[in-house]
Amino acid sequence: MKSLVDHLSQYAAYHRDPRNIATHFIGIPLIMVAVAVLLSRPQWGAGWLSPAVLVSLASAWFYLRLELRLGVVMTVLLGLSVWLGYVLAQQSTMVWLSSGLAMFVIGWVIQFVGHHYEGRKPAFVDDVTGLIVGPLFVVAELAFLLGMRLELKEQIEARAGGVRVNRKNAAA
Repeated sequence: MKSLVDHLSQYAAYHRDPRNIATHFIGIPLIMVAVAVLLSRPQWGAGWLSPAVLVSLASAWFYLRLELRLGVVMTVLLGLSVWLGYVLAQQSTMVWLSSGLAMFVIGWVIQFVGHHYEGRKPAFVDDVTGLIVGPLFVVAELAFLLGMRLELKEQIEARAGGVRVNRKNAAA
């Protein structure tokens, strides 16, 4: 199994432009919540079990196996996403479906705008694990901005390089 540094470094290689990273702070949370919303129907049992819960449990397991500290943060965020998904799944089909689809589409549009600045395709195009590493990347980047986990940042930048504006798309 790849290590935390392996996953984040591979993902970071596709995300070195600060404008692209900034778009990920909006786009990825929107996509995460949208997936939780869309997978919150059907509900089984007493209403607490849904595809969203199953996907979130599998994702939490992945994150916790990589690292406990970031894994706990990701598990909490997944839980909040599932809770919001559950709330929206209780609404009419139109509200549930339109809110989930709108967040999903808007999130991906924002992502692709960021990759325009980057001048590079999204990481998941080359490796589908980029879809699960993306949210972890956002949490790690937030930690770095807050002055935390700087040893992890140094390890990632030693492999992927530092954050820099893509001069080719700087005027865009």
